Amino acid sequence: MSSTTFSTLETLLERFLTILFAGDRSGARGIVAEAFENGMTAEQILMQIIWPTMTKIQAQYKADRINTGMHHMSSRLLRMLADQLSLRLHRQPRNGRSMLVVCSPGEPEELGAQITTDIAEAHGWSVHFAGGGVPNDEIVGWIGQLQPQVLMVYGTIPSATPMVRQLIDLLHDVGISPKLQIICSGGVFNRAEGLAEEIGSDLFAPNPLDSLDILAAYPNKRATPDQQTVGRKRRIKKAI
Repeated sequence: MSSTTFSTLETLLERFLTILFAGDRSGARGIVAEAFENGMTAEQILMQIIWPTMTKIQAQYKADRINTGMHHMSSRLLRMLADQLSLRLHRQPRNGRSMLVVCSPGEPEELGAQITTDIAEAHGWSVHFAGGGVPNDEIVGWIGQLQPQVLMVYGTIPSATPMVRQLIDLLHDVGISPKLQIICSGGVFNRAEGLAEEIGSDLFAPNPLDSLDILAAYPNKRATPDQQTVGRKRRIKKAI
C-alpha cells in the first residue's frame, strides 16, 4: 500500500467502523474498492480489514457501547462485503484435506465461521459449512456421512461451551470417525486462554490463517483424556 495515497491501516479501520455504524453501504463498498486500488488482495482485506472490524464491533456491543441495531446493521454489512470478497480470493489447487465447520448461532459467529470457510476453501481444502444452531446428533451424523478430516468449531458463546464439550464427548463415545481432528477458534475460545484444551479440543487457533498453519504443522496431534478438565466430574460419575 502506498503511504501517500492510502490511509494507514489503523486510520482506515477507524473510517470503516464509522461508515458501518452509519449503515452506509456505498461507503463500505468504497473502503473495499480503495483497498483493492492500493494493492491489497481479497484475502488481505478479509483478514486485515473485515476480521479486525468484526472483532471490534463485537467487543463494543458486549461493552454496551453500541446498541443492537448498530450491531446488527454493521455485522450484516460486513457479511455482504465478505460474500463479495470470497469471489475474488485466489484459489489454490485442492490439497486432499476436508473440513466441516460449525458455529454458535448469531451474526458475528456465522460471519467468522463463513470467513474461515472461504479462506480454507481458497487454500485448497474441501469444506462443508453447517453454520450455527445444529444439534450435536446431526453434526455427528454429518461427520459419519462426510468423514471430514477436521471439525472446526468456531465462535462459541460462553453459554454454549458445555454443548461443545458434549459434542466432543459424543464423538469420542460413538467412535464414528476415530481419525477426526477437532480445532476450536474464535468467540469465547479467543477470550479464555486454555478453554479449548480444557473441553477436549485437539487444537486451538485464533483466526482462519493461523488455523490452517496449525493444522498443517500438527496433523497428528490429539487431545488426551487427562487434558479435558471441563465436565470431568460428569464423566467420572458416568463411568461409575
